[in-house]
Formats: sequence, C-alpha cells, structure tokens
Amino acid sequence: MGAEALGFAGPDVDAELIFMACDLWAKLGLTQVRLEINSLGQPDERLAHREALISYLSAQESLLDEEAKRRLHSNPLRILDTKNPAMQGLVNDAPKLMDYLGEASLAHFNGLRAILDDAQVPYHINPRLVRGMDYYNLSVFEFVTEELGSQGTICAGGRYDGLIAQIGGKPAPAVGWALGVERILELLKSQSLLPAAPVPDVYVVVPSADHAMVAAQVCRALRTAGAQVHMHAGTADGQGSMKSQFKRADGSGATWAVILGGDELAAGAVSVKHLRGGADAQGTVSLGDLAAWWAGQAA
Repeated sequence: MGAEALGFAGPDVDAELIFMACDLWAKLGLTQVRLEINSLGQPDERLAHREALISYLSAQESLLDEEAKRRLHSNPLRILDTKNPAMQGLVNDAPKLMDYLGEASLAHFNGLRAILDDAQVPYHINPRLVRGMDYYNLSVFEFVTEELGSQGTICAGGRYDGLIAQIGGKPAPAVGWALGVERILELLKSQSLLPAAPVPDVYVVVPSADHAMVAAQVCRALRTAGAQVHMHAGTADGQGSMKSQFKRADGSGATWAVILGGDELAAGAVSVKHLRGGADAQGTVSLGDLAAWWAGQAA
C-alpha cells in the first residue's frame, strides 16, 4: 500500500508523509524501526556526482564484485547500496552526493530535517540511501528494521518531481511512499503484536459435499444475525469425517456446532450442539429460524 501527495513542492509535505508512516508504527505498537533519510538533489547535481563516482570506482575496478562492474556505467549509484561486506570500505570512501548538492537542494533537505527535529522524530542520515529508480530527486527515505534480515526495509519513498512529466502529464511535484504489507505482518509477528485469531461462535459441520450449498446459506444466515461462523471446508475432497470435524470444532473454541445432517435437512432443519457443556446442550432448529435462534443465544 502507499501514500502520495501530488502538486506540492515543499519539504513540509515530505515531512507529512513521514509523519503518517511514523504514526502508523505507533498505532500498531511497532518498535525497533529506524528512519533513514538522504537527498539525491537534482538531475544536474546527480550527474556531476555520477561522473565523480564512476571515475573513483573505475580506479578501484579490481575491488568491485561482478554486480558492481555491471552497474559501473549503467547505474553507479546503486553500487553504493551494495550488501557485499568486502566492498563496504570502498563504498564508504566513495564521493558523497551531499557534497555536490546546490543551495536549493540543501535548503530543501535542511528544511525537512528542521521539521523532523522540531517534531522530535529521530532519523539517521544515510548518504548511501539512493533508492532504485532514476526518477527520484531531493528527499528520499526508508524505514528499516534489523529484525527481518535482508528484508529489513518495511517502507520506502521520496520525492519524484519529474515523473509526471516523464510519463506525459503536466509537470507537477510529487512525493510518496510504499510499504510492504507482508513485511509489516512479519514484523508484527516477530514482536508478538499480531492479534489472536478470532474465536468463532459457531462451527458448521458438513457431513457431505452434497450439503455444500445449504451450508453456505446457513453460514450466511448466522453471520447476518451477528454470529462469528467457521464452516468446515474440504468435504468435496473427502476431507473431514464427522469425528475429525467435531475435533476441529472443539479446537476452534466455538461455543456451538451446527450439524447439517441428512435427516434434519430433509425436514428443513439442522442439529445444534453446545460444545462447552451448557444448558440445552443439543436440539434442532428449523432453517428459517436460525437468525432467531442465534439472537436467543447471544442475548
């Protein structure tokens, strides 16, 4: 999922997007997430840095790995983002893009920093943060964690003021980010923040695949009445004897089992069984009275 603001050029909008992500982490309860920021300046500044970077790396070509050699003339900025431990010293000593930024680019970056500082949002300036797309300019940022190994970037974005014009639109500034939902879920899991699976009120036992259609109707009627319902799936594949279904029903934590027995269905009814030993532990309910029956249980 992502968030974008189109048509606004100031660093205050960059900060708004960053605040939105920070607030999301807070609402989710996530910790151990670090904000890294950098500035890519403007294309002409980046070009001057690119030439200096190629010159520096070419003089050290024997120390480059195969991926870096392949990127040397096509996208040397990405070499700065290498994860190869053998190249860290080389990359650390490489020319810094920040040294090639003009007055306006520096003012934008310092404006963003001032807003983050005033809001007491901690960040780390990472001169090797370059992002993977050439259309980025000025502010770039990532939210990273050490808890997911190589998949540690959970949200990333920046400013891309020239992109709309590049794809044929009217020129307009733009900034945004995207986050990986699966990575967020993994981080929630690693920090024991995932909510427990909801416990159903009713588990629908389906003895035969022939009853699949009526099972769907029963589940829908109960859900419409406000019940949390699990339906046994897999009967069409021969999975799930009555014994195993009742075992699953009990393991689900459901209070009631609704059983679609052949005789009962022929009479327009279903069997109901209290799984927790309550009063009126077993009986039958007509299909048309399921909503009223559940209302009585929920009262």
